[in-house]
Amino acid sequence: MRNIFFGIVIALVIVFGLRYCEHRKDATEQSALIQNELRKVSKLVVAEGNYAQVYTYEDFKTWYFDFLSAKKRALVVVNAEASISYDLSKVETEIDEVTKTVTITNIPEPELSINPSIEYYDVQQDYLNQFGAEDYNKIKKQVEDSLRKTIQKSSLVTNAQNRFISELQKIYILTNSMGWTLYYDGALMENEADLKSVKQ
Repeated sequence: MRNIFFGIVIALVIVFGLRYCEHRKDATEQSALIQNELRKVSKLVVAEGNYAQVYTYEDFKTWYFDFLSAKKRALVVVNAEASISYDLSKVETEIDEVTKTVTITNIPEPELSINPSIEYYDVQQDYLNQFGAEDYNKIKKQVEDSLRKTIQKSSLVTNAQNRFISELQKIYILTNSMGWTLYYDGALMENEADLKSVKQ
């Protein structure tokens, strides 16, 4: 009788042990799959746009209490390519196999890149005030600052955010389909609409 009892106990331990290992194996495999999918979407999400602007650059120099003056002036035409990107390789996550949760702990800031092509027309300069490297650097900085302000108010930023959210939705869909839970900044992401509040 005692041998039968021990046999039953050992059989139960083996069965429960196998089920635990099987469950643990499933969780580990799911965790590996999630990590693999996260690596797959670790690419730059880019929104691109083209901008054209015209500037007038002027500079005056005076000497001897404004008795002597010299000026320079140029019409500046700018065609620029701009892009906004999120480097998803910098998205940081924590994966808990026991509770089956994926927590997004860090989302990178968007990166704005501006590549202006600058052409100069109607260049006028006096002998005592001629264009030099300092002027061209100053013009380039003014152009980039102006473009940056224009882009921040444009649809390019919204387009980049929307593409970024669509990448996060892939993480949500994957975790949800496997019975896992997704968190960001301590908040439970219960549906795809919750993701729209991220980085807005």
